Amino acid sequence: MIDWIASSGDNRSLPYIVVDKTAAAAFLFDAQGNILADAPVLIGIAVGDEATPGIGAKSLAEIGPAEKTTPAGRFLAKFGLAAGRQKVLWVDYATSVAMHPIPKANPKEKRRQRMLSPTPDDNRITFGCINVPLAFYNKGVRPQFQKKGGYVYVLPDTKALEDVFPPLHARPLLTDATH
Repeated sequence: MIDWIASSGDNRSLPYIVVDKTAAAAFLFDAQGNILADAPVLIGIAVGDEATPGIGAKSLAEIGPAEKTTPAGRFLAKFGLAAGRQKVLWVDYATSVAMHPIPKANPKEKRRQRMLSPTPDDNRITFGCINVPLAFYNKGVRPQFQKKGGYVYVLPDTKALEDVFPPLHARPLLTDATH
């Protein structure tokens, strides 16, 4: 995926982030495709690659556990305001999916500990948003995306990569010339 973005110019000369839901990790790249940082992430509780229709219009209290997915796909992300006038990177405004630092609201969720655990098994806790470490957000995401935004590529949980990113179907198969 990362090779395809760089070789195709799909990021349109904007910075980008690749979120690997399976590994619970994010990789930040500048507009030229140079990796700048990586970090663990927290993602939606539910496994899946589609947002529930109308999810963006629901209050948090109305969202059921099966609807708390982080949708897969390519998103043009820009900064904007969320509830409480908090500035977030809107990954997909229509489905209320944002990237932001870990909220401090509910210490019982142990989000920081989950993010720092050695495996991605406990990194599913959000309503669909992508929580990242504060330093990754402030020192990487914010300076890269502040002016013009950028792209966020969220890799799928259950679907084939080519089904979520159809241009990958058209990519020529690379073969080893020695075989």
